[in-house]
Amino acid sequence: MAVLLGGAAAGCGDNEESGPFDVRPSVEQLAVTHAPAMTELEVVDASGARVAVATTDAHGSLMFRGLAPGPGYEVRTTTLEPIESVGPLEVMSIESSQPDPSLYTKQKLVAGNQYITTRDGTTLSAFVTLPGPIEEGPYPTVVTYSGYDESRPGAPAVDESLMGLCESLPILCAAPTNPSALIAGLFGYATVSVNLRGTGCSGGAFDYFETMELLDGYDAIETVAAQSWVANGKVGMVGLSYPGISQLFVASVKPPHLAAIAPMSVIGDSATTMLPGGILNDGFATEWITQVISKAKPYGQGWEQGQVDAGDTVCAENQLLHDQYVDNVAVARAITFYEPAKHDRYNPSSFVDQIEVPVFLASAWQDEQTGPYFFTLLDKFTSSPAVRLTVYNGVHIDAFQPAVLEQWFDFLDLFVAQRVPTDHALERTLAPQLFETVFGTSALKLAPSKYIGVASVDAAVAMWKSTPPIRVLFESGAGGAPGEPTPAFEHAFSQWPPVETTAVRLYAQPDGSLASTMPAAIAPAATFTLDAAAGGRGILIDGSVWDLLPHYDWRQPAADSAVVWVTTPLAADQVMMGTASADLWLRSPVVDDADLEVTISEVRPDGQEMYVQSGWVRASVSASGSAATPLWPAPSFLEVGNARLVPGAWTQVRVGTAGFQHVFRAGSRVRISIDTPGDTRAQWRFALEAFPNVATYELGVDSAHPSSVALPVLAGVSAPSPLPPCPSLRGQQCRAYVPYANTPAN
Repeated sequence: MAVLLGGAAAGCGDNEESGPFDVRPSVEQLAVTHAPAMTELEVVDASGARVAVATTDAHGSLMFRGLAPGPGYEVRTTTLEPIESVGPLEVMSIESSQPDPSLYTKQKLVAGNQYITTRDGTTLSAFVTLPGPIEEGPYPTVVTYSGYDESRPGAPAVDESLMGLCESLPILCAAPTNPSALIAGLFGYATVSVNLRGTGCSGGAFDYFETMELLDGYDAIETVAAQSWVANGKVGMVGLSYPGISQLFVASVKPPHLAAIAPMSVIGDSATTMLPGGILNDGFATEWITQVISKAKPYGQGWEQGQVDAGDTVCAENQLLHDQYVDNVAVARAITFYEPAKHDRYNPSSFVDQIEVPVFLASAWQDEQTGPYFFTLLDKFTSSPAVRLTVYNGVHIDAFQPAVLEQWFDFLDLFVAQRVPTDHALERTLAPQLFETVFGTSALKLAPSKYIGVASVDAAVAMWKSTPPIRVLFESGAGGAPGEPTPAFEHAFSQWPPVETTAVRLYAQPDGSLASTMPAAIAPAATFTLDAAAGGRGILIDGSVWDLLPHYDWRQPAADSAVVWVTTPLAADQVMMGTASADLWLRSPVVDDADLEVTISEVRPDGQEMYVQSGWVRASVSASGSAATPLWPAPSFLEVGNARLVPGAWTQVRVGTAGFQHVFRAGSRVRISIDTPGDTRAQWRFALEAFPNVATYELGVDSAHPSSVALPVLAGVSAPSPLPPCPSLRGQQCRAYVPYANTPAN
């Protein structure tokens, strides 16, 4: 994914040929516009051989992708007489596409809406805010970049009673849509919000994190950094979710004038969110990309028409290619196995080691959208000179909690503004309104920076780097009123997984208990039946998962639908942090595959059960990879080494949970449930394997087939606070504990 971008300058889109229609050469692509509608076109190479053929859309547009770099291409009609053609054309490689720096320095950006021209001539829509007059700069600057409505024209962010603040905080009256940009703007940063190609008023056609999106991001960063009003000649990137994930991709191609990135609520790998455990996430993941694609269609975001009606001819022209998007949902539905050559480009865990700028990352273990598999990033930022990775129980929006934002501001000041953090008293007075909007409570406040008064930037940076890189916020939701995103305590660690974590293995016993000893020599297996409807069920009844105390319905497992094991009461508090692995002996009498869910919960002394974390896998793609440990099977999802179950035969299947942290209090019991995926998540749904017969499964609980679980027990950390209310912890639903009787196999 990360490649050196050196090399001779290519045409940078300037060799678009005039002719009967327009063709724009790009990196391994040719983009056709203004051709006859619904007409077949072919691409021939320098030898005259046909290399691609397709039909234009109703706009007369067509994208040819996956072309080998080189000169001598021609695009021509196949059915018209006489033949119409455009060429010769040169398809660029990544290396040859590198533009002369003048592409960046000659572009001038001002406050408001405009366009950034990229190396192939595609224009990206951008919305700029400045904290003051342009002549009073330079200003520290951050960029957001995604397929959302980043560059939609700004609108007032406050009601009329606060409009008087716009003179000192102009962003309040022309606010960007991205909340991270708005927050940064309130604290004195210039912001540049950019729509990636094929979305909004940007040109090109959408394809989820294709190569051109990375190169466009590179070009956008370099163009913004070249502006005279940008402090230090470098810019940072900010954003949560999509505009957080995009930072990982853009930073991997190393724009020289990128100062730092601050991604929040991100993925570790597109596959682990779209296909967790090899099972299609037919809830949030497919719904999200379907919505992004829908909005990537011409005028799909809704605000483009207003721009065109106001005279924006560039936006109108840029809509022509928008129907040439790639249907990434169809691509995902066709995937069975992981193919590195195709899929590594979607996997940040495979390339974030190429990021060479400071990184501030924050994500929640129970994130209902992007999911909990970001933990695969936590040990990968090996080339970054400064890393702060903040993790916590919680949901998608919780990166905006005070405990995270306070350090986010410090990070931006130190590594983007290159200044000692100061007290923004006015801005801090506005923070409760932000928290009221996000979390529904104005009781949350921002504390002043601990760096105020430090003698120099170098000294402040040294202070920052002296803190261990992994910051863990424990029991968010219990540090204030129940459900408020305030941690009860925090701890820092030098690495992931922490060296203080030990794998403690417990074996499933025939009576449904868990113990450190092997089970009996002979015992009947425990059995459960596939619940074919479970994959389509969630836990949120109404309201929002972002509410302080969401309205969840965490169902009790029905008889014969699960196998449950539980420990004896703990003699003392036990802190766990990391991943867990359920190492199962599995057999089905009748079917050749299994979709499995493993859930960890805490059975508390007060009679409540609290959710901790889950993991999922399809047995036929569950073979462990080369990075497997006792606590994480690291499934490769490769075709090699995987096989379907043999009905009637025992098979070892490892199911790894996602990362988590939790304090199991004295008197509590650890509960492990194995069942059909579903009934644990607010927005994820699972497209389960369908079978013609009723699918039943057996789990071994004897010495010949000893199913077990390895738990990540953490030493050296104790909870200073008592058992939190249930519910209270962010992202961790509760229910009354009901003992479960396993069904023995015949």
